[in-house]
Amino acid sequence: MRRQASPLRYANKAQRPGTVSAVTATFIFGVDLDGVCADYTIAFRQIVADRRGVSPESLPLERSWDFREWDLSADEFMEMHHYAVTEHRMMATLPVIEGCSDVLWRLSDAGVWIRIITHRLYVNWSHAASVADTVSWLDTAQIPYRDICFLGAKPQVEADVYIDDAPHNVEALRKTGNPVIVFDQPYNRGVSGPRASTWLEVEEIVMDLASKNGGIQPQIPGIDAGADRLRRKTS
Repeated sequence: MRRQASPLRYANKAQRPGTVSAVTATFIFGVDLDGVCADYTIAFRQIVADRRGVSPESLPLERSWDFREWDLSADEFMEMHHYAVTEHRMMATLPVIEGCSDVLWRLSDAGVWIRIITHRLYVNWSHAASVADTVSWLDTAQIPYRDICFLGAKPQVEADVYIDDAPHNVEALRKTGNPVIVFDQPYNRGVSGPRASTWLEVEEIVMDLASKNGGIQPQIPGIDAGADRLRRKTS
């Protein structure tokens, strides 16, 4: 298991990144989870198929945001999602999207502050499972992060650039002047770029933005040096 990037805390509002008295001039990357780091669709499809007694292939991966191709109403989606989270503990076992872990470690090694921002508390009576399983999944998937936020109103979170797959989140963030990378998914093809289809493309965009903003440094203090850590296992 890789060492986790230990979270730092700011003593007061004046110490947040972007202020004169900040602890360090850090480039903050706001990272969504479902549909960006974790493959929600493939995991949820299997659970829905099992519960309906149908083949997973009958539920197309090329889906809309509202799952209309799966004949799921809004209420049915909420009920099925709650079942997946509480009964199957889906949030602890989601497949990791290829390249996510390695790229985020390289960005973290370069001095980019990884801030996980996820809206996983939108179904009542499943918060404990969602939070616990999310943190467990991040460890298992070996995803580095400096802090984590569970909320839906992403424009309220400070970051220099965001990555998201949800069209409504991208729109809300951009309305408040935030730069957003769209992680390519079938349901966001109508959203304008910048767009990334792979995590290598994400890395290129973020490194370019961080370099222009002076947010790159050789190594975050307290973290093992060298990208070869990605190939090492520690107890």
